Amino acid sequence: MNNHYTYFLILVLSLAGPLMLSFDKKVAFYTKWKWLFPSMLLPAVFYVIWDMWFTKMGVWSFNSNFIIQQFVYNLPIEEVLFFFIVPYCCVFIYECVIVYFPAIRSTKSSDRILQLMGIILFLAALIFYKRQYTFYTFLFNSIFILLLFRFRSRFKTFNTSVFLISYLIILVPFLIVNGFLTAIPVVEYNSNQNLGIRIYTIPMEDVFYGMLLFMMNIAAFKYKSSPIIP
Repeated sequence: MNNHYTYFLILVLSLAGPLMLSFDKKVAFYTKWKWLFPSMLLPAVFYVIWDMWFTKMGVWSFNSNFIIQQFVYNLPIEEVLFFFIVPYCCVFIYECVIVYFPAIRSTKSSDRILQLMGIILFLAALIFYKRQYTFYTFLFNSIFILLLFRFRSRFKTFNTSVFLISYLIILVPFLIVNGFLTAIPVVEYNSNQNLGIRIYTIPMEDVFYGMLLFMMNIAAFKYKSSPIIP
């Protein structure tokens, strides 16, 4: 196999299962594509800009041996696809949890857990402000959580309980995929810009980088697919 297709094949394999199961009669995720695809655009633009900036600053880099060598500015085309494929899989899992466990509702406890995470991440961002990956990942998460609750009336269908449960489920495949990307390595990190705490070969910050990507896409998807309830 040509090594230059490594990143692309990892993405294809990640998408294969959720895409095939999207046509399951009970979940019928394909019927929600008309809301899903437009809702993915804004988070993807945000992440692509963030990624371009960090690549330029040397916070991370991409191993030329494992990418196709087609770029959008300084990002491999696979990295741009990552911001559509991973959210697709994440939203699919969120919708599966809703369909198979319809009794799960947002609660004051789940709201408080997410709010507490936002406060802790904000404080951690202030403490580790000299490490760019740590600082911005924690800060962006805390700001988005604040905005989510500040404008809660517009995101009433964002189920915090389902989000937290789905996120725990998603962590398993997310860490597996990231494990491959960082172990090969397709993506290489500047250790001076993160805490140096690794889950196998994965920087700890990736967990929250992925959480924000998931959270932004769910918020946008629920906003697009649900009427605003006064």
